[in-house]
Amino acid sequence: MTKKETISYEMQQTVPFHDVDPMQIVWHGNYLKYFDIARFGLFQSVGIDLWGFFKETNYLFPITKTTTKHIIPLRYNDEFICKATIVDARIKIIIDFEIRLIGKREICTKGKGDQVAVKYPELEMMLEIPIEIRKPLGF
Repeated sequence: MTKKETISYEMQQTVPFHDVDPMQIVWHGNYLKYFDIARFGLFQSVGIDLWGFFKETNYLFPITKTTTKHIIPLRYNDEFICKATIVDARIKIIIDFEIRLIGKREICTKGKGDQVAVKYPELEMMLEIPIEIRKPLGF
């Protein structure tokens, strides 16, 4: 039995001033923004255009669940990498996230996000991710 290759994507960014709060650390909601940038970079890296797919099929892929574990806060001008890794894409798309400082490579934040397929305009949740999305994600 061969081990399945894990699909991941990493994006590098520097914390901008407008992402920090009065305590001079990144405001907690901005971590979801970093996750989204990595999520869409991952989709793009395997040839998935969710907007184009929606225009062709009327399938949406809303986020249904997110979790975030804050370990070490990011601060203004910190350079970091946000890594998105596909965990599953059969019934729902599950992506793990990890943010780590460059240089020290310390893990600052871990997260997870779930997305489902929804047929629009009916807003009917599908029981599986369409094959055109599953296959490029390795499922």
